[in-house]
Amino acid sequence: MMTWQRLVAHKTGMLGLVIILLNVSVAFTAPWVATHDPLGMDILNRDAPPSMDHIFGTDDYGRDIFSRVVYGTRISLYISLLSVLVAMVCGIGIGAFSGYYRGWADTVIMRFMDALMSFPAILLAIGIMAVRGGHINNVVIALGVVYTPRFARIVRGSFLSLKEKEFVEAAVAGGNGDLVIIFRHILPNCMAPIIVQATVSLAYAILAEAALSFLGLGAPPPAPSWGNILSDARNFMLDAPWMTIFPGIAITFSVLGFNLLGDALRDVLDPRLK
Repeated sequence: MMTWQRLVAHKTGMLGLVIILLNVSVAFTAPWVATHDPLGMDILNRDAPPSMDHIFGTDDYGRDIFSRVVYGTRISLYISLLSVLVAMVCGIGIGAFSGYYRGWADTVIMRFMDALMSFPAILLAIGIMAVRGGHINNVVIALGVVYTPRFARIVRGSFLSLKEKEFVEAAVAGGNGDLVIIFRHILPNCMAPIIVQATVSLAYAILAEAALSFLGLGAPPPAPSWGNILSDARNFMLDAPWMTIFPGIAITFSVLGFNLLGDALRDVLDPRLK
């Protein structure tokens, strides 16, 4: 309760939460919010500027940009949420095993995590997509692999410090098994940094998905992904700037929302800042 009250009192955090909830609402109500079929073409209204009929204008194929941006919210949130969930589950498992058991397995696993983190995130994702091919589920896998080491290192570090605490020693003395100690006693006490990392990773995942789609490695066209919309509009930036402005604004506000909420959660959950 105290944590929620501190979060509510955090103005920028609440602004980020409002932006996120707005995005989620748009994603769930896309069929009712969209004014046109996002894949429907109107050749007679190609490159039309914003108007009452087409709020954000149309693209080079006569497709309504507003409807495509609305449906793009679904793709962006689906990929970012699922990829971060995959990374979080895998990272928690890897980090918990390494931090609790240590030994040679810890050394091998963490050096592999370091090797993955040595690659620029977008380049590693591009490499994985080049091997697996362009598909929404492959984007989830690629981004999940990219962000797994970050969660693994955070969880391992927390386990290394918490394993030496008195309550863990008491649990061991009480005859509890390893799984009980890991999941009941240690893991709940290191959820705060995991939650913060997950929120920030969602912002990065939205940007990465848009970049992959822009390069033709994300959601396959004509899927109304924000990256695909920008990719289709890159040759018309000067003649029809509305094609890039509105999807760009959608990406900017989505990333801003998760970053603001992530910063607020860090302030609220970090005991050193209380």
